[in-house]
Amino acid sequence: MATDERDDWAQATLRDIALEGIRERRRARRWGLLFKFLLLAYLVAILLLTLPSLQGEAQMPGTAPHTAVVDLDGTIAADTPASADRVINGLEEAFSASGAQAVMLRINSPGGSPVQARRIYAAIQRLRAAHPDKPLYAVTGDIAASGAYYVAAAADRIYADPASLVGSIGVIMGGFGYTGAMEKLGIERRLYTAGRNKAMLDPFSETNPAVEEHVQSMLEEIHQQFIDAVKQGRGDRLASDRDDIFSGLVWTGARAVDLGLADALATPDEVARDVVGVARTVDYTPRGGFLERVMNRLGVTAVRLAQRFGGPFTGAVR
Repeated sequence: MATDERDDWAQATLRDIALEGIRERRRARRWGLLFKFLLLAYLVAILLLTLPSLQGEAQMPGTAPHTAVVDLDGTIAADTPASADRVINGLEEAFSASGAQAVMLRINSPGGSPVQARRIYAAIQRLRAAHPDKPLYAVTGDIAASGAYYVAAAADRIYADPASLVGSIGVIMGGFGYTGAMEKLGIERRLYTAGRNKAMLDPFSETNPAVEEHVQSMLEEIHQQFIDAVKQGRGDRLASDRDDIFSGLVWTGARAVDLGLADALATPDEVARDVVGVARTVDYTPRGGFLERVMNRLGVTAVRLAQRFGGPFTGAVR
């Protein structure tokens, strides 16, 4: 083969390879655009399907008779769905609704901040006094323990499932101590404070008996506040012959009825239908703004799609 022919063949081959690479990139780009378009169409379809329910959540129920519902779901803490601000806002809306025959507080929470719980407790007392003709019933789900039971104790009556976990009237504070590990590793702790007790809960420092006594006294004080609230709310319904009710033990819903921690066994539907006498329920639980709810729905959908197609999201959706 002549030199010129070899050069022409080499150039043609390189040109064909380059053109094939360009065509392959174009095909990949088209498939990528198609997948993105289908994903967008799917998300838009989900949005359109959920739009009526999202709009319905924001609509007022009018004056038709109903049982007003507020959820206390999850850990009671600031800036959570079970924060005092959100729960109290929902309760105020429920009590002020002209068609609400009663308010049902559905509780499914392990507890949380004693400050947040006490705020909800006090708000329930205030609202009950302002609306004496509108009872509030607490209904437990899987769990109504610790701070969640603190809140429930403010209700007119407490209803539980036989398998609910109820009680845990106590206060806890915990941590770790790493002084032994530091000594083995040859690590020297350097800590500077103003105020001899400023670092009293530092896990890298030796325990101090005086500090431990102070912390225990604080826990006992908060515990007594909890006990007083339960006694005020439950009154003589509490079993008087048991000294372990306030020990921090948790009980089943069935046992809680025997101990006076709950009044009866019933589901939310049964309370609305049989106790309130109005089966229709309206949810007053604050769910965030419309845009926030839309983004939450789309975010959950996107995460589930990414998990299905091997995307980077591997955590649980909560």
